Amino acid sequence: MNIQSLGFPMTSHDGHRWVLAAAVPAKVDAVLLWLPALGVAAKHYQPFATKLAERGVAVFMHEWRGNGSSSLRPSRDIDWGYRQILELDLPQSFDAAARKFRGLPLIIGGHSLGGQLASLFAAQYPTAFSQLWLVASGTPDWRSFPMPLRWLLPFAYRLLPLLAKRKGYLDGHRIGFGGIEARGLISDWARVGRTGRYAAKGMDFDFEAALRQLAIPAHTVAFTDDWLAPRSSMAALLAKLAPAQRKSIILNARQLGTAANHFAWMKQPDSVVDCLLE
Repeated sequence: MNIQSLGFPMTSHDGHRWVLAAAVPAKVDAVLLWLPALGVAAKHYQPFATKLAERGVAVFMHEWRGNGSSSLRPSRDIDWGYRQILELDLPQSFDAAARKFRGLPLIIGGHSLGGQLASLFAAQYPTAFSQLWLVASGTPDWRSFPMPLRWLLPFAYRLLPLLAKRKGYLDGHRIGFGGIEARGLISDWARVGRTGRYAAKGMDFDFEAALRQLAIPAHTVAFTDDWLAPRSSMAALLAKLAPAQRKSIILNARQLGTAANHFAWMKQPDSVVDCLLE
């Protein structure tokens, strides 16, 4: 099948620049705006996007601030959080995908933190998307995790923002979690983990109320050996949404053909694509 790999230069209102990568088939039946996991550049989802494009889905892969093609890197002088992503960056990528294929079903989805922010963005624009796709995603709320993580996470949600504040950013490469992350982003994420409630510093928007009104079909995929996003965490995120059509699938290593952890599926996405498109 003829699949085009495209790149659309994007600029937000505060000057942040990035390239919105896309995999586009010759015949497009639906469009997906895909949000990566924390610290993961958009290019790493190319195998996933290609498999979806082979099935008629044009995939637009958003780039987080600080990763891949982004013009910014976090430092003591350069910071951001959920607000900048939700108010400045995602609207640009959304508009580009919607304009390119106006009139076709538009899906939003994401991996890990990307799935959470996809849910928050959909809650802001509840009529914009036909479906929500979540892969290895879920709320970071410590109450939704099994033991022993349920004991350990409250400590991590206090320690990581302190480390980021001291250094000016979080060096995730040194601690084995994420990449080089903005301290504001880590602060917003950790606050959700501690309180169980979604909010963005600087935004006067009730995400919890909006999520309760978001009646959108959701397709979700979790993995049996994923301690970063266990099925209980996924279920807790879905429980925040209004009742709607749901399809939740849990895959093991045999079904995936690779390890059933948080990241291995990205290189062998066939089973995940099959589940999302069923």
